Amino acid sequence: MNDIVAIVGKGLLAQLVSDQLSEQYKVNRQVDFKLGVPESAKLVVVLHDDWRPSDYETAEKAMQLASIPWLRGSILHDEGIIGPLVQPGKSGCSQCADLRSFMAGHDRENSLELQLNLLLHGAIPSDRSTSRIGVLQTSCLVAAEARKFIQGEPAQTEGRVYFVDLNTLKSSLHPFLPDPSCPVCGNLPNDCPDNARISLQPSHKINMETYRCKPLDDLAEIVIKDYLDERTGLFNKSTIDLLSPFSNVAVNLPLAIGNETSAGRSHSYAQSELTAILEGLERYCGIFPRSKRTVIHDAYRNLTDRALNPVEVGVYSAEQYEQAEFPFKPFDPDLPMNWVWGYTFKQERPILVPEQLAYYSSGFGDGFVMEGSNGCALGGSLEEAIFYGIMEVVERDSFLLTWYAQLPVPRLDPYSSGDKELLLMINRLQDIAGYDIYLFNATMESGIPSVWAIAKNKEKTGANLICAGGAHLDPIRAAKSAILEVAGNVIYLGEMLNENSGEYYGMLDDPYLVRRMEDHSLLYSLPETEERLHFLLKQNGRMRTFDEEFQPRALHADLTNELKDVLQKIRLLNLDVIVIDQTAPEALRNGLYCVKVLIPGMLPMSFGHHLVRLTGLERLLKVPVTLGYAKNLLRLQELNPYPHPFL
Repeated sequence: MNDIVAIVGKGLLAQLVSDQLSEQYKVNRQVDFKLGVPESAKLVVVLHDDWRPSDYETAEKAMQLASIPWLRGSILHDEGIIGPLVQPGKSGCSQCADLRSFMAGHDRENSLELQLNLLLHGAIPSDRSTSRIGVLQTSCLVAAEARKFIQGEPAQTEGRVYFVDLNTLKSSLHPFLPDPSCPVCGNLPNDCPDNARISLQPSHKINMETYRCKPLDDLAEIVIKDYLDERTGLFNKSTIDLLSPFSNVAVNLPLAIGNETSAGRSHSYAQSELTAILEGLERYCGIFPRSKRTVIHDAYRNLTDRALNPVEVGVYSAEQYEQAEFPFKPFDPDLPMNWVWGYTFKQERPILVPEQLAYYSSGFGDGFVMEGSNGCALGGSLEEAIFYGIMEVVERDSFLLTWYAQLPVPRLDPYSSGDKELLLMINRLQDIAGYDIYLFNATMESGIPSVWAIAKNKEKTGANLICAGGAHLDPIRAAKSAILEVAGNVIYLGEMLNENSGEYYGMLDDPYLVRRMEDHSLLYSLPETEERLHFLLKQNGRMRTFDEEFQPRALHADLTNELKDVLQKIRLLNLDVIVIDQTAPEALRNGLYCVKVLIPGMLPMSFGHHLVRLTGLERLLKVPVTLGYAKNLLRLQELNPYPHPFL
């Protein structure tokens, strides 16, 4: 009876919990925190019959100052909410839990109504018809959690929240991740050059033939447990596509600006779900800085000795910026903007990069370009993430350069690969989906293998052509990646085309109607656009073998050695590789790293024909000569005028 429990709040829930705990412990009751906190209390339990966010903020501040653990219980609509149990000095507080549950849960759809209630009443009152038995059930769970903590047993609600259906009495426990930017328990460091320095470390591969340093099977359990939850997860929904030719799974990432979907494609649904979550985690890391606080806001003219010139990564033409209602403004070296620290491998030093280039949601408003997920990659080590970030930049550059210069790159004979899995994938697309596969070697002057896949529909319904690409040191892996991408869009594009084909026919004559990401692929779903790809499809030469087109690979046991080989290939072209570490604490907890790779001079992918970014990228005009496709430098007016066909 020496242990003191303080119960703060009033109402039925507070009374029921008080009655239960007073049988074993001394219970101090108070209505609010105006009288302070009993310093002798071993635990403070804050209880309300309604939902009072301002009280929970007050409790967080008071408990942190007093260094006393506290537990929350409340009623919201027809649910009882219990937890989290908050330990002072530890990350993962009630504010983190509320952020996660609001983003992932169903109340997000009614956010305006909730905000109005809070504005008018300071709380969201419980329903008058709330079940008393349901409140009793909630009180029992609160009391049980309090007893566990006081007795030194692990509490279920540390890092978790209980939701109790007051009508059915069904309860469920949901874990949540701490929010690194939380004003209560977060502690983001300032961005600085020292933390941006990169010293490549050994990153041993799973085996000689793979290019990953962590097996997916080892990640499966922790990734799903930590990131996927319908009420409090970073991802709140997983959907299996049973119609796609291969295993296709999508997960939903709820964001303040709306829902984002990421997809995983493989030969098993379990692996596809895992891949989809990892793809979504990459997107989550890349939206804005989550592990550091941006502190530099200045004009480029004052930073030229230590900053990237943004024009080097491609901007819009003067004509584009002058268009009516164009959403971006020309880059102004005298205009202050946010900058973050990255690392240049060419100069081997930290370098400042505009935040809107380093994080891809930052290009709105007063930005000078729209930056997407170009060069973003997740890996089991920093080195692995950088490797795949470079592959992603090279992939997009290869296909855009092939498209705009209309290069008749060689068609590949897939049967020459000798890879059984690749051939089975092609046969399945032919037999199940009704698509023939054409593979082309779109490798540019870096020599990093890039394969462009075109799927051609043999039927009269559905998307006519689907394009995708892949880049990898192993050209067969590049081809498989492109084919999986194609297969994942067969059903989606076919359905979109059937729903509103008239909209896409309008794009035939007006390319500026191509505004969204999916518009690009849907335009080439129309049979009338097939002739735009005749520079590839109507080649007369014989197909080339993989051995003829690609050099033998030098295999290493350490992925870092593979990365160093790639960096050297790019350095020999007098190009730079700039890396911004985007790793969020939510990823790092499981040894996962995320980066943004910029290679100034290479072409960035853009969506919306009005947002084509080619100004400042003169390499586009030179590479056709370097590769022997042209005798003279190309001129801008000779470039392909049509929207690109990639999704």
